[in-house]
Amino acid sequence: MLITNSYIAMGEVATKEAFDWISNDPKILKASTIICRLMDDIVSHEFEQTRDHVASSIECYMKQYGVSREETMKLFREDVANAWKDINEGFMKPAIFPMPVFTVVLNFARVIDFLYKDGDSYTNSHSLKAHIELLLVNPVIL
Repeated sequence: MLITNSYIAMGEVATKEAFDWISNDPKILKASTIICRLMDDIVSHEFEQTRDHVASSIECYMKQYGVSREETMKLFREDVANAWKDINEGFMKPAIFPMPVFTVVLNFARVIDFLYKDGDSYTNSHSLKAHIELLLVNPVIL
């Protein structure tokens, strides 16, 4: 949804064909959403289980397949790595659209990777403060 909505602000680059393509759930989009869902669940699983919250994909997978948390986490990390391979493959063989159409999908995955790589920076946004300051307040000028 976020990726599709991003196309609206792209002007003439986002053609009807680009919207049709993204609406057909291409492999590169699936990969990006896998990265989003699994990275979020991997880092926020324990915290979310302390709240009155819906089961995460980790809880569901453990129950459905009768495997441990560690096995589930390992499998999910492998799925994330494979999703990055699918994104790379999508860039190696792009469709007939301008590169910015694909870059939106890549940048979404990059943001998710950044937010969840070393913890849940989405929920604990105070950890983003230094990065935002470096980007907007004290940028590196070459």
